Amino acid sequence: MTATDPALTALAQGWCALSALHGRIEAHIERALQAKHDLSVREYSLLDVLSRQHAGEGGHLQMKQVADAVVLSQSATTRLVSRLEDRGLLERYLCPTDRRGIYTNVTEAGLRLLDEARPTNDAALREALDDAARIPELAPLVRVVESLSVPA
Repeated sequence: MTATDPALTALAQGWCALSALHGRIEAHIERALQAKHDLSVREYSLLDVLSRQHAGEGGHLQMKQVADAVVLSQSATTRLVSRLEDRGLLERYLCPTDRRGIYTNVTEAGLRLLDEARPTNDAALREALDDAARIPELAPLVRVVESLSVPA
């Protein structure tokens, strides 16, 4: 395959469309969350991921698992956790069975904020997808996203 190969060009165009869709959605949700709840998309995602933890074996996520879930490096995730902890939305504690492990939980204030922000996030996502569906290059990707049934 050469750089001008039609298959590579199609892949590049597909990737550009996917990237554009992601950027449009993330920017739309970011504006809505910031305006109404003083939350970034990453902060919302982190609170959402951590709120799904549960007691019992395998119920709490290690920082690497959290970083993977919010698609950030471990150091960026640690900084994000620290910011939310400073705001009283998260708390850290030592793992009771392995004193080297540190877990992070959403506080009651964090859960309240997440509950308040969830409808904003969902509405902004719907709006962003509806807007993108009107763009011919993005419409097929929107249909794919809407057809997915992926567990959280």
